[in-house]
Amino acid sequence: MYLPSATWTDVADCETDLAVLPVGSTEQHGPHAPLGTDALAAEAVAEAGLERYDGEVVRAPAIPVGVAEEHRQFPGTMWVSPDTFRAYVRESVASLAAHGFDRVVLVNGHGGNVPALREVAATITRRDDAYAVPFTWFEAVGEHAEEMGHGGPLETALMRAVHPELVREERVEAAREGAADGWGEWVSHANLAFDSAEFTENGVVGDPAAGDADRGDELLELAGEALARLLAAVAERDVSRPASR
Repeated sequence: MYLPSATWTDVADCETDLAVLPVGSTEQHGPHAPLGTDALAAEAVAEAGLERYDGEVVRAPAIPVGVAEEHRQFPGTMWVSPDTFRAYVRESVASLAAHGFDRVVLVNGHGGNVPALREVAATITRRDDAYAVPFTWFEAVGEHAEEMGHGGPLETALMRAVHPELVREERVEAAREGAADGWGEWVSHANLAFDSAEFTENGVVGDPAAGDADRGDELLELAGEALARLLAAVAERDVSRPASR
């Protein structure tokens, strides 16, 4: 059940305690991919997981702005602080839990959200009347995950599969030419760079030309299957907290 399309009476008749909350970002993804790539990807993967899960799940609307100050030099990028982000996610989960949807999978599409999501999921589980688990789609696509960049092959492939009309195909070659090979500037296992503009000319990391729609379909299948398995595990898990030793 997708909440924005449902009525309150539909929700009242819903017999599940399981929900997914997509979380993304509004940030640059090079000259060829939309600013909303991360939120659109999170929504697509959430829907793919629900299609493959044998059970009822409530799907909340996506949170479209995340922890993305690292892209601040590129016009159109929006961001909030980690504190604001964690608070918004926590209160969003609390509102779901108030209606009985107290097992929530946070379906994430943005790497910058990962630390904050892990922290807030732990806080929700330890302090609130809910259980939350973060799931980042590009970590659940097998060997493809090794090529995750930014506006690179994986994100471009997924957008070509689910929103081809938003990919500026005529700009892919320019995106490729201005891309960095990897994320950051590393010395002695430390990243010297804090903003993406320090190491990528146009915001792209990786080769977007290496991500066609067929690969996007494969990524969606892998991420959707992984999410469905996670939903089943969350639905069956004993979420009571261990007693003090």
